[in-house]
Amino acid sequence: MPRRRALPPHRRATATAMPPANLSISAPSAAAAPPPPLYLRRRPLIAAAALLFLLVIVVLAAAHPYGYAPWLANAAPAALLRRPVSTTFYSFDLLREYPHDPYAFTQGLLYGGNDTFFESTGLYHRSSVRRVDLKTGKVLVQHEMDGRLFGEGLTLLNDKLFQVVWMKNQGFIYDRHNFSKRESFTHKMSDGWGLATDGKVLFGSDGTSRLYQLDPKSIQVMKTVTVKYQDNEVPYLNELEYINGEVWANVWQTDCIARVSHEDGLVVGWIFLHELRQHLWNSGNTEIDVLNGIAWDEENQRLFVTGKLWPKIYEIKLRPVDGPQDGSVEKLCPKASFYR
Repeated sequence: MPRRRALPPHRRATATAMPPANLSISAPSAAAAPPPPLYLRRRPLIAAAALLFLLVIVVLAAAHPYGYAPWLANAAPAALLRRPVSTTFYSFDLLREYPHDPYAFTQGLLYGGNDTFFESTGLYHRSSVRRVDLKTGKVLVQHEMDGRLFGEGLTLLNDKLFQVVWMKNQGFIYDRHNFSKRESFTHKMSDGWGLATDGKVLFGSDGTSRLYQLDPKSIQVMKTVTVKYQDNEVPYLNELEYINGEVWANVWQTDCIARVSHEDGLVVGWIFLHELRQHLWNSGNTEIDVLNGIAWDEENQRLFVTGKLWPKIYEIKLRPVDGPQDGSVEKLCPKASFYR
């Protein structure tokens, strides 16, 4: 797995005060009381002007949403330059559960309309792209991949399904209506793990803390951000989904979903789903693997989640909960018990 690269340190500009100009003062006359020197007469005016200037800056800074004047950004302390982030935490209410193929090693999941999903499954000699009925779990259409390929993330842009594969800088584009119509592409991510789209660009993950933005036509990397929570990188970003302006990412080997700002990579929310896996395990489903799979029905505002080799897909509703503001990623999202 690639090493994580530290961001370059912020530099803070400093202002240098200019010394006052030398003043030429005439000698006092013995016949009459001399007027105050120029530097004494100007001092009250300069002090008053400086006080007024400082007062204006304080008022404007207080009125600014980030607490500082934007034209003084280069001279502001580094702490003021950071975008304020209020992290929210969520548990869930279970609304419905649906059957899911327990042999599907889910790597990519997305809502396809009309109560169907598009799903990409992994494992060598078992990888596929399929369309699945929500209510019955039945596989409606399936394309079986070459046995040497390990299927990974999947997303839908217009009528094209984009898929990446594990351990290769390779991917495929399928016609959503006919999986036999497909073409291949290469990408420059370190690996292929997750894919999502906002309808304009592709978002990709490679199992590190990096979140990529890719041009859907050229598949060239347009932008990369490092996903962080409280200045700590969040590694193992896996399956992705774009929801209401955020990229939601499964964090591999955990029961957590990170809600990420794709603009700067900051985690703005955490979703805790450990109860789903624990319930399956306690019900005798001891062959299940990790939580992985997020699908969003934008039209009906429905959220679905599942996991690798899970026999269920769950429709859930998020419920805000109190969370530890100072908790590390490892404390918030420890590895699932069967990975310890």
